[in-house]
Amino acid sequence: MMLAIEVVGWAAALLILASYLLVSTGKLSGQSTTFQWMNVVGAAGFIVNSGWHGAWPSTSLNVAWAAIGLVTLWRIGRGRIGPTV
Repeated sequence: MMLAIEVVGWAAALLILASYLLVSTGKLSGQSTTFQWMNVVGAAGFIVNSGWHGAWPSTSLNVAWAAIGLVTLWRIGRGRIGPTV
């Protein structure tokens, strides 16, 4: 189980890092569904990993991070945010 939790944590880290790289290099928009989903899934992985390790500040931060992404996805779906890439 411990190995699975570590794999989830590392995959989450790589996913969020990749999303930041893609936005920073202009390959994705910060308002794109791809960017938002990468962050939501990455945050979910960090919630699992940091929660397992009892790192509650990190867990809380990532709950908020995922919530922001989900709200943004909802707003994109309702046409309340600009173009998606």
